Amino acid sequence: MKSAGGAGSPTRFLSLVTFSHTIFALPFALLSAVFAAGGVPKAGKLTWILVAMVAARSAAMAFNRIADRAIDAVNPRTEARDIPAGRVSVSSASTFCALSAAVFVFAAWRLNPLCLALSPVALLVVLGYSYTKRITALSHLVLGLGLAIAPVGAWIAVTGRFAATPVVLGFGVLFWVAGFDVIYSLQDEAFDRAQGLFSLPARLGARRALDFSTVFHAVSLVLLYGVFVLVDGGLLFGLGVVLAGIFLVRQHVLVSPNDLSRVDGAFFTANGWLSVAVFFCGALDVLLRR
Repeated sequence: MKSAGGAGSPTRFLSLVTFSHTIFALPFALLSAVFAAGGVPKAGKLTWILVAMVAARSAAMAFNRIADRAIDAVNPRTEARDIPAGRVSVSSASTFCALSAAVFVFAAWRLNPLCLALSPVALLVVLGYSYTKRITALSHLVLGLGLAIAPVGAWIAVTGRFAATPVVLGFGVLFWVAGFDVIYSLQDEAFDRAQGLFSLPARLGARRALDFSTVFHAVSLVLLYGVFVLVDGGLLFGLGVVLAGIFLVRQHVLVSPNDLSRVDGAFFTANGWLSVAVFFCGALDVLLRR
């Protein structure tokens, strides 16, 4: 079996951190940066925002895979992941996680002093999430908080200060992520309950968990409209908010307590398109109205 240190290791690490899922938080971080700059941010700022985003997420995902390796190994859905399957060793994943965290802190230093000062807090949240499923069914909200840091951090990277707009956008991301994470965790309802792990489906059952997911997504949409108001959005950003609502509704149409066959479509496809649509509509709205 090929080790993590072999010729295929870069691909293995991309698989380890599920790099394609970067599509969830990155567009909201970039949109926040565009709002903060009132247009396209300076190239240097934009570069280090991207580096910080990718590094923080890579550290968080690698840490999650390390922390959950024993659980993943006995879950039929996750037993083929890279660490349980032996494609990436724990020591290699740990080194990758540590290097990613160091790159994140370095990128924060290159951005501004406030970003650097807040970088340990950000790491504490994104790494700490991995253990919350062992203690609380509200772990979905903690995952949302980890991704909510992205738009707030991007705004601070551009302006060097807090403001209402990125905070409201961050809370919108928080409830959006929590809502779709509840849907995704429906697949592990019986497993989580048997293992003594906490999730809303394991605690409440699929039907009531989906009710919570619906509420989370409704709150997210209201908050996104709040951002529209705060930035005095135009027609294009308004269209983005409407599209977000359509994609949120679509997730709940695709999945029911008795039919989980389309969870992947609800989780990845709908949410990937949502984040991209909101970014492009919001960014174009700013750029075309300058």
